[in-house]
Amino acid sequence: MVKPKYAIVGLGMVYGPYAEGVTARGAEAEAGRLAIADAGLKREDVDGALQLRRTAGGGERPAWADAFPRMLGLPFKFFFTVGRGGALAGLGIATAMGFLDLGIAKYVLIVGGVEDFKNSRRTKAQGQRGMVHSEKAGYWGKPFGDLRAPSHHSFLAARHMYEYGTTSRQLGAIAVQERAWACKNPKAKMYGRPMTIEDHQNSPFVVEPYHLFDICLVSDGAVAFVLTTADRAKDSPKKPVWVRGLGSGEVADELWWEKKNYTHMAVKTAKEQAFGQAGIELKDVDVAELYDCFTAEVLFQLEDYGWCKKGEGGPFVAEGHIGPGGDVPVNTSGGLLSAYHYGDLTCLSEAVMQLRGEAGERQVKGAEIALVTGHGGELISPGMCSIHTSLVLGA
Repeated sequence: MVKPKYAIVGLGMVYGPYAEGVTARGAEAEAGRLAIADAGLKREDVDGALQLRRTAGGGERPAWADAFPRMLGLPFKFFFTVGRGGALAGLGIATAMGFLDLGIAKYVLIVGGVEDFKNSRRTKAQGQRGMVHSEKAGYWGKPFGDLRAPSHHSFLAARHMYEYGTTSRQLGAIAVQERAWACKNPKAKMYGRPMTIEDHQNSPFVVEPYHLFDICLVSDGAVAFVLTTADRAKDSPKKPVWVRGLGSGEVADELWWEKKNYTHMAVKTAKEQAFGQAGIELKDVDVAELYDCFTAEVLFQLEDYGWCKKGEGGPFVAEGHIGPGGDVPVNTSGGLLSAYHYGDLTCLSEAVMQLRGEAGERQVKGAEIALVTGHGGELISPGMCSIHTSLVLGA
């Protein structure tokens, strides 16, 4: 494998739901403090900071004044916001690499926090549903029923069913197996709440073909990590997690109305770039932490990365390959579906724990290579899962 130039040396997490008075801004600062301590550093050592923010297709999440670097008293040389959709970790790492390369920073603290569960409770108390964001100009889907993410994401699942005969029970197999992983993760929201395929099938439809259990959680929480160069990582008290490859793809590089765009994701170039840099093949991946806002997105990625052929994802997941005891461990925390939804920071944090050997009961024995993916940030309304990032991490 290619000798890596960068490593994650500290990880900090704050889990929701938030207590009264706690905000995502405060959770970001606390997660950052935990990551700095985990890296064996002092705040004076951290001279760069990035905030990761999800910008969904349906609206924008406002930024906060008095952001975490000032709250922590960091001597930062730069601070700004990065992110699109759920593609946060990969874009944050790519940005931080440039500042490390230029010598502007020695250690970069990268943090993302959400208060979506808190906000959803607030809107529910007002007699509404969902979360209120600033509307994107030009969003024309709502008069036609595209009210929330499940509306336009359901297009993808429905098209795959039409093209390949995929069934709701097969999508349910994904939810059931991820729930089984969550039941091994004490921090997961669905810990201690196992699911059967009958539970999935009996859950209400939200937007056909998606049942309630095909859809990700709404969460509070924050994740922070410290990125540095390979020479500095050698002095880390914790086992460094090496950044071995990073790639990006974009479905919008083709005409968006082509129907094939509703049965695949922009994996090809992202995989080629990330796997090529890392010098690995698919068989080398020990754990796959795949962005799973909905069950069909997991199905698409299993096909597009090559664990099975296009159209064969349904039977593949029904055979139990991705759950505990399977040969392709997927979303070992429980993922966005059953653990917590922090964008692809859910995926990155679990990959770091797996590669450090810190995942407890859900630890995959001998995990040395992890794949972390992110996507979202629709450009078209109603949209598709536009961006896709592939991040290869190694022990």
